[in-house]
Amino acid sequence: METRAQELVRAAEAVHLHGRSHQGLDSKGADVIVPGGMFRYQIVVRSERVYVVQITYLGF
Repeated sequence: METRAQELVRAAEAVHLHGRSHQGLDSKGADVIVPGGMFRYQIVVRSERVYVVQITYLGF
């Protein structure tokens, strides 16, 4: 899971070098499947943040 988070940060840096001056729309985010569940994230470029907006634990 840490590798996926590192990939997200690198992708955000590559696309949006100066996040606070960004004027366009934010990325849509995506779902990431992990063992036993999934999580959904959203990238907010202007605030230079990646938010986890939902965590689902399926228990298997």
